[in-house]
Amino acid sequence: MKPYSTNIGHRYPTGTTVSADGTNFCIFSRHATAVQLLLYEKPDSSSPFQTIDLDPVVNRNFFFWHVFVEGMTGKEKFSYTWKVDGPDNGDSGHRFDPSVELLDPWAKAVTDVVWKRKYNRDSKQETGATSMRAMVIPESDYDWEGDTPLHHPCEKDIIYELHVGGFTRHPSAKVSNPGTFAGLIEKVPYLQDLGVTAVELLPVMAFDSQDLPDNARDLGLQNYWGYSTHSFFSPHAGYCIDPLSGNHRDEFRDMVKALHKAGISVILDVAFNHTAEGGIDGPIINFKGLMNRDFYHLEEHDRSIYKNYSGCGNTVNCNHPLVARFIIHSLEYWVREFHIDGFRFDLASILARGEDGAPMYHAPVIWNIEFSHILSHTQLIAEAWDAGGLYQVGGFPGYRWAEWNGRYRDLIRQYVKGDPGLVPEFATRLTGSSDLYQSSGRQPTSSINFISCHDGFTLYDMVCYNEKHNEANGEANRDGDNHNHSRNYGEEGPTDDPVITALRQKQVKNFMAILMLSQGVPMILAGDEIMRSQQGNNNCYCQDNELSWTDWSLLEKNKEMFCFTKGMIALRKRHPSLMQKRFLHGTKPEDRTMADISWHGATLNKPGWDNSESRILACTLSRVEPDEEDLHIMFNMSQKDVTMELPLLTKENWHLAVDTARSNQKDLVEVERQQPITGKTIRVKSNSVVVCESR
Repeated sequence: MKPYSTNIGHRYPTGTTVSADGTNFCIFSRHATAVQLLLYEKPDSSSPFQTIDLDPVVNRNFFFWHVFVEGMTGKEKFSYTWKVDGPDNGDSGHRFDPSVELLDPWAKAVTDVVWKRKYNRDSKQETGATSMRAMVIPESDYDWEGDTPLHHPCEKDIIYELHVGGFTRHPSAKVSNPGTFAGLIEKVPYLQDLGVTAVELLPVMAFDSQDLPDNARDLGLQNYWGYSTHSFFSPHAGYCIDPLSGNHRDEFRDMVKALHKAGISVILDVAFNHTAEGGIDGPIINFKGLMNRDFYHLEEHDRSIYKNYSGCGNTVNCNHPLVARFIIHSLEYWVREFHIDGFRFDLASILARGEDGAPMYHAPVIWNIEFSHILSHTQLIAEAWDAGGLYQVGGFPGYRWAEWNGRYRDLIRQYVKGDPGLVPEFATRLTGSSDLYQSSGRQPTSSINFISCHDGFTLYDMVCYNEKHNEANGEANRDGDNHNHSRNYGEEGPTDDPVITALRQKQVKNFMAILMLSQGVPMILAGDEIMRSQQGNNNCYCQDNELSWTDWSLLEKNKEMFCFTKGMIALRKRHPSLMQKRFLHGTKPEDRTMADISWHGATLNKPGWDNSESRILACTLSRVEPDEEDLHIMFNMSQKDVTMELPLLTKENWHLAVDTARSNQKDLVEVERQQPITGKTIRVKSNSVVVCESR
């Protein structure tokens, strides 16, 4: 090909900027001494058709290297990489290597079609045609058809955590493009029918599916979850119909627009705590070769060693000024260009670590995210811990951040399986975890309540296995959490015993019922509503196969559980008393003579807070809206049936709405079919939840 003419270019913005006259290329590298831009005709071309040397005097401005390629308008769909040289001194923390082609950290679309990752056992990283590559793509005039972020009131959200690939990759999904953004669009009616209001997508920023331990690699596995990001501005190519077309952005936008049309907001799970480059033995993909000393936390005594607060080999130096701006720029880009409604931050406590690695309450990156004008209506959710021992549930910096409530998860698991002495804390978790959030002026909506998520047992496996079974991961069952608070009820794994099967199904219903009856924001793991199993594997990060995929045949097989989940969601939605923005205080603010919640045991007004053996609790929740019913909720996690007293109503009757001990879709009664309860007591079966509505 005839080479393109070039001129100086400009230092802002970073990445590529395509215009009618050509394309501006710009990267940041403070300590680089020489930079080359390599242009490829196709993403899989074996060699560049043009290599452009940047003059350190002419093509450098401050720490930015830039060049303008005349006539390159993006229509050609060229790909490009960078080569950067500089001081390669382990003691100084630099990792420059002019033989390695680098991926643009600001790339808007990337491909890994020729990528081959270096593994720990390999003697040297392969170079040349084995690099990640960015694509030169023009700005799109995408038709959003009036779409904007939805801005749901957070107290009304019901979040559904799902994996874009795994949700439709199983043959039973019967979609046109399995495992893609487009495939998910075909399942939007299902999500609507279920009643969820938001999807939380496991990582969709471009990640390295080859990032695995050697033993998992030998088994032919892949990085499935996606917590191995290398490009924080590009949708993952593996979820595109045609990953070489450069159409990443529009395919992703189509999905967001379809979800928004259905009234479902989109929350992205993002991993700014580490990158795909790993530790000292990991590959050089982009950040290491451009700004290793700035971008990562390094040991002071030996800057060739990476601090590892993430447990994944490296830790992003989030509060370095440039890195903080990079993170905020990325988040704002996804809101502005993709209409994203919220973000869940993986190992978010790393964002609270200063440049020395020590925790900071006034961490600049966290507070600047909170105060960003573009992010001002964006939901922010923190996984408020990291692998370095920092645990901030209830104390994450910032005011409007919500948190994955790990204490809620553990307590509900323990209570449902029958551990004694948990009634007082169960009441606290049920009503929004005031012990964690109230004193700092936060709300029940600060608590993202969940019992299962991608990391750990599915809800069904929680009642089928006493122990994890992760042998398929190739690490001799050493990986994954050993503290699952699970119970198999008599037999490990699948069983033909009808008694065990019935009890397991009832316990899964109990989990779902408690989740939907709790103050705060509930989150469901995709597939829990149809009792999906991972055969006891609680760490399926590398299982891009039927072990992790959603098996849609379970929808018919376990229709009773689906209908129960759908019904509990509907019950929650029609009761504003379950979705409050303030903590319950026992009285209504407008009428101090009326309780907004009252607590009971088997006997009214005697909850038995001091009974260390108690597994029984009841509460009466007063209506918030005039057309709403009062609720009386009873929990019996003991092994015995219990007769429980009902509060006296003068003008109404209690009607049975939910009883998890019932089966054949009699467990949840639609409003028009509910019958009044005669008498002053009700029999609550062992291991069950009962809900009554006043009418």
